[in-house]
Amino acid sequence: MVSDAWISSSMPYLRPVEGGQGDAWGEEAAAHGRRGTQRILHAGEVPAPAVVARLLRLENGDTVVVRRRIMYLDEQPCELTDSYYPAHIAAGTGLAGTAKIRGGAVALLAELGHVGHRVREDVTARMPDAQQRELLRTGAEEPVLCLERVVLDGNERPLQADLITMPAQRQRLRYELRMG
Repeated sequence: MVSDAWISSSMPYLRPVEGGQGDAWGEEAAAHGRRGTQRILHAGEVPAPAVVARLLRLENGDTVVVRRRIMYLDEQPCELTDSYYPAHIAAGTGLAGTAKIRGGAVALLAELGHVGHRVREDVTARMPDAQQRELLRTGAEEPVLCLERVVLDGNERPLQADLITMPAQRQRLRYELRMG
């Protein structure tokens, strides 16, 4: 039922967290009287999957840094988020580790001199695979929304690619664009 779905906007995740303390997900959920948490499943260097190589303008198999997370809303899994960074930006930084990053990944990227100026997102829908169904606790007939996001710097160089998988029945995506 979409009316009961969590309404999410990408904007809170594209700016450093005010004060550099918490995380954008936890703050967004708290602003709506909810509890947002996350669990990091894996962080480190991996060969770039084809979709990530395309988004980051790398060769298939080039080394990237990934942070794989399950996001929870009130203790229920609501999305699988894999964030990828070019190795020349993220290797040896907090992005390659499993510890929480003070102020979030966007703040760390800014400290490293990498600031996003433009974002492109593509959203598709499909049926989840068995592992996604298990992690998201969905039924066999429940589709998922898949969001591909790439963050580009002022010179149009990719800084980050996100692959996000969400149960379609529990999510509503909201886009607000400034015109003119």
